[in-house]
Amino acid sequence: MKTLLLAWSLFAGQGGNAEMDDPFLWLEGVEDAKALDWVRERNKESLAILENDSRFPKFLKITEQLLQDKERIPYGSLYGPWVYNFWQDEKHIRGIWRRTTRESYRQAEPDWETVLDVDQLSEMEKENWVFQGTIPLTHDDFDRVMINLSRGGSDASVWREFDVKTKSFVAGGFDLPQAKSRIAWYDRDHLLVGTDFGAGSLTSSGYPRIIKLWKRSTPLQDARTVYEGKESDVSVSSIVSDEPTGRVRLIGRGVTFFTTEYFLLDEESQVHRVVMPESAELAEISDGYLYFQLREPMEVKSGTTITRGSLVRYPLSKIDGGPEAVETVLSPNERQSIQGVEASRSFLNISLLDNVAGSVLRLKRANGKWETEQVALPANGATGIISSNAYTDDLFVTFTGFLDPPSLYEVLDKEPLKPVLMKQLPPKFDASSQIVERHDATSKDGTKIPYFVVRPKNAPMNGTTPTLLYAYGGFEIPMLPAYSGVIGKLWLEEGGAYVLACIRGGGEFGPAWHQAALKENRQRAFDDFAAVAEDLIKSKLTSPPHLGISGASNGGLLVGTAFTQRPDLFGAVVCGVPLLDMIRYTKLLAGASWIGEYGDPEDPEMKKSILEYSPYQNVAKNGKYPEVFFVTSTKDDRVHPGHARKMVAKMLSQGHRVYYFENIEGGHSAAANLLQRARRIALEFTYLHLKLFSKSH
Repeated sequence: MKTLLLAWSLFAGQGGNAEMDDPFLWLEGVEDAKALDWVRERNKESLAILENDSRFPKFLKITEQLLQDKERIPYGSLYGPWVYNFWQDEKHIRGIWRRTTRESYRQAEPDWETVLDVDQLSEMEKENWVFQGTIPLTHDDFDRVMINLSRGGSDASVWREFDVKTKSFVAGGFDLPQAKSRIAWYDRDHLLVGTDFGAGSLTSSGYPRIIKLWKRSTPLQDARTVYEGKESDVSVSSIVSDEPTGRVRLIGRGVTFFTTEYFLLDEESQVHRVVMPESAELAEISDGYLYFQLREPMEVKSGTTITRGSLVRYPLSKIDGGPEAVETVLSPNERQSIQGVEASRSFLNISLLDNVAGSVLRLKRANGKWETEQVALPANGATGIISSNAYTDDLFVTFTGFLDPPSLYEVLDKEPLKPVLMKQLPPKFDASSQIVERHDATSKDGTKIPYFVVRPKNAPMNGTTPTLLYAYGGFEIPMLPAYSGVIGKLWLEEGGAYVLACIRGGGEFGPAWHQAALKENRQRAFDDFAAVAEDLIKSKLTSPPHLGISGASNGGLLVGTAFTQRPDLFGAVVCGVPLLDMIRYTKLLAGASWIGEYGDPEDPEMKKSILEYSPYQNVAKNGKYPEVFFVTSTKDDRVHPGHARKMVAKMLSQGHRVYYFENIEGGHSAAANLLQRARRIALEFTYLHLKLFSKSH
């Protein structure tokens, strides 16, 4: 044991050699028999406690009912006269892809027509298929789609051509074997394909490096190359916009996670560089223009600077014109953030976040300027555009809040702009005793960090309220108010409080908020999270024995760092599908693609910064940690299960008690279907109650 601890001491202090110093490297063998035996043994130990807890059967039943409840909004996509929806319930565990008419969709009980039954397909083909979406040939009255199916929920998937009219896969049609492919319809008889073509065809991140034009009824190996990126790129993909005026085809070369070069593909399949900064993100294609969101300020005519976070448009007729050809559409202020851009036939529709409150704007260019109208939706919640396309000006938009069940509105192409409430989810828990508050915590560097508290109105402010704190803090993804029947039933109705923190690294206030916690500044996100925890304790809503935290993926890294840096603050931790070994993350599955977010540990200075927080390198034998619950999935081919496995093995070797559950299938969500998801959720809330409620009830 002394030798082992010395090795880790050297690793943490000097950097060391990961392969030589890591005694648990063997657990990175995802399907290795010895590693899976270890997984099953850890599962057995933890499940013996959690599934035998008296609360587990109750929580499992409630969660299964909520996830399979037919009283859910069947969110749909507009395709011509149809509304398409993917649906899962107790009869359709894997789900059905179905459709109904626009008129029928407006009814309380639409007349659905099943197009594809994934459960039947799985049984017939003896596969555990997980439906992962479709790409239609056109958004008008289409008859062909490419359907994406994954075995067990992994990111690697197959693509198969499907005839919507005959409701069957096309015999001899396009059929891509399992890979992390990127595809788009070039036209009816050609696909633009990026996939695993063999040696040298993938980037170091494991994504396509080459785009080929594949002609119907010809072997994939005969497809013609139209573009090649570099091995060091994150990914190369094709982007095709289907419009009434024709197709616009682009190639996107993802240089890093946050920088992309775009190329216009002409009718001869020749590429032409779109002269824009690599940091500009393509947001939409419409009516002869490319729309970009700026991650960095951009200088244009006469020294004018367009601010970071702005939406600009660029005419396809002048793609070599550079900044001089750019026109500003919308420039958010420092407390606003554009969350989505969707073009319809005559308008540009924008989801805008204003001080962490959502709204939907409709813009139209008229008389040399942009006219803006706001869709009249409820305030103080999250909004979003569910569906639109270039063949209509009708929209589906949604609204939700912590205590407001989701509502679906139809916005018709009429004046004035009044959305019509089509569907609303019935309440899934009793919200009458709850209150929503918004507060600000002060981070270590003085920055104000907003957070929301959902709690019982009569919660005693004496530090005894079991409180669950959640955040993400990465990849410019915002944390927004959202309704959750699960949290409502399993937590709020039980007397707990739920907290959502909007820490830096996220997208609540645009690119600057995200960039403030990138790479060498990652510690700011962790400081923000700790500041919110301290503020909750200071307010006497809760106290460390009753404060739990939860996060998944990048959020798993967040809570992993939180409990290793500040174990004094927390009584429970749910660490889901996490990144934890940040020295080796680039060597595991898709990890290299996230260098733009975390930095490259191969760089000595960056490695020094990463070593200061990386949970796997900083967990210590003498640390007084809560009994963490680690959750991961064998089939997760995005974040390697080795992160969680190795962290658990190391903590056990140091004498710490932990809980562990690894779903043998399930992908990055750690669940391949509704029943697996329900079990995972029930396990997590049983753990949280065991650790946080039992100390006060």
